[in-house]
Amino acid sequence: MKKLLSASLMCADLTNLIASVKELEKAGIDYLHIDIMDGSFVPNITLGFDLVNAIKKVTDIPLDIHMMVNEPSKFIDRMNLSENDILCIHYESEIHIHRTLEMIKNKGCKTGLAINPQTPVENIKHLTDYIDMLLVMTVSPGFTGQKMFMGAEKKVKEARKLLEEWSCSDMLIEVDGNISLPNGRKLSQCGADIFVLGTSALFLKDKTIIDAAEDFKAVLE
Repeated sequence: MKKLLSASLMCADLTNLIASVKELEKAGIDYLHIDIMDGSFVPNITLGFDLVNAIKKVTDIPLDIHMMVNEPSKFIDRMNLSENDILCIHYESEIHIHRTLEMIKNKGCKTGLAINPQTPVENIKHLTDYIDMLLVMTVSPGFTGQKMFMGAEKKVKEARKLLEEWSCSDMLIEVDGNISLPNGRKLSQCGADIFVLGTSALFLKDKTIIDAAEDFKAVLE
């Protein structure tokens, strides 16, 4: 399965975002990762729905929306998404999570489900019919600059094994949080498919986005 790169726009130059997006296009980035935080589910507030809709107008790169909000079902209809976009919500964000996943499927885009480091992979077993992608958080959600939690490799490996046992071997596994070159290589070997890249690998002071993306692709080969 092809390995895919998802660029975290939270880490881009927000004062010149269109230029950053155009550079990401040239770098061959597969997805634009947009973090939406509400200050409640996580202790931070970031990008919003208007930005999602604006980005859709300036690029053909599919969006990878990561909603770190309580009760995401209230906000799903505020975004204009297409069939190649991914809308990912957290397992921990609603009591009746399957209803919200069904709402996303009915919206016509791809459905993602994220699990925090402390959430067992087994919890999603009976939700797999609703999911196109599983996001395994490799840090606690909410802030950049954290170290990857020590059980991340084991958890991704477990997720890949369980998905195969559940006849879901085609489901994509995304990893998000301190995805540096060394960590990306390890997680790729454990079964990860999509890598959310921020300040640890893509938006660097000493490299262009294009060079950084090429370096990351090289460690996955």
